[in-house]
This record gives sequence, C-alpha cells and structure tokens, in this order.
Amino acid sequence: MQNTDDVSAIFFDLDGTLTDPKEGITGCVQFALENMGETVPAKDELTWCIGPPLLENFSQLVGSERAQEGVDWYRQRFSTIGLFENKVYEGIPEVLRDLAGRIPLYVASSKPLVFVDQILAHFSLDGFFTQTFGSGLDGSLADKSELLAHALSQTGVDAQGALMIGDRRHDAVGAQNNGMDFIGALYGYGDIDEYRASGFSRWVSSPAALPALI
Repeated sequence: MQNTDDVSAIFFDLDGTLTDPKEGITGCVQFALENMGETVPAKDELTWCIGPPLLENFSQLVGSERAQEGVDWYRQRFSTIGLFENKVYEGIPEVLRDLAGRIPLYVASSKPLVFVDQILAHFSLDGFFTQTFGSGLDGSLADKSELLAHALSQTGVDAQGALMIGDRRHDAVGAQNNGMDFIGALYGYGDIDEYRASGFSRWVSSPAALPALI
C-alpha cells in the first residue's frame, strides 16, 4: 500500500470516476442515432459508451465510415444540454478536499478539454485541481495512453510516483503504458477484469474508500 508521502501526483478520470454521466452520454448517443436513422437502443444498453473515445464508440455503433457523423450529432446535443445531465458521485468533494491539501491533483479525461473544464466548474470541482487535461475537438489525445504521456510531460511529474484513478480499461491501460500506478473506481462503469488485465489489483467500491487505499 502506498501513502501520500510516496505519491507525487494523482490523475483522476472524469466520467465514471468523479461524476456519473450516464444520463447525458447515453441520451446524446440516442439523439445521434435517431438523427442518423439508426436503431436506438435503451440507455441501459449504451453504458458501455461511457469511457472510451467517442469515435471508437460510433465506429462500433454505425461503422467507421459514419463514425464522425455520429460524433457531430452527439456533440450538437452534448455541448448545450448533455454535459450537465450529470451528477457528482457521493463523497467525491470530501475526498478531493482531503487529498488536495496534501498532494497535487489533476484531471485526465478522453473527453474534450473544453467540456471537462465546463463540467468541473459547473459542479464546483475545478478548485481542487492543479491542472486539467483532455482531448481536442479534433480527436487528438483521445487515447488515454497518449493523453497521460502528454500530461506527465506538461507537468513534469515522475510517472513512478504518479497514480491514475479511473473506472475503465482505457484508464488502466493508459497507466500501465506510462509506468503509473492505478486504482480502479469500481463504482463507475468498469469491472475488476478490466483492471486485472493490465496487471492492477487495487480498486474501491466507493469514493470514500479512496484515501485509505492511497
């Protein structure tokens, strides 16, 4: 077990880790599919879309040739309505307040940075973080491994002392590929198998359990 004396920085995923975006993300996927004339699954059948890059999701939903069209429809609704159809997980503000007093905190999300910052500000979480990292609207840095490499480079944080906290395999793979430690947010949308596949064996069932595990 690490303690915060051993951790030089903590990087948090956003969706499924800090906030529960199910209503907004699945609703915007439905909006896109409806406008594209595609079959529209129920929201509970679209929770797998929470976490991976949008282009990857729509490639699976409608094929690679129409994937960008899906992203464009999705963002039409998400940019004004969907990003705030979201809620902060119980206990997250308290955890961030506790940790921010002892160690630099960062956000590393595959979501476009412009939306990351709006969501954090809307829910009054922005003040806890030293810096935020996200993808570009053009899809750059959507891959979590590339995003974390960029974040480590920009911050000067040593990967060996850095911890990634996220809920999906993309977060675990990104941490592994950058030599970072990882804790799985099992209360989000991933599962233990996703974390173990990247060689990690620590996870929490609630945000309140994070400080003790760190």
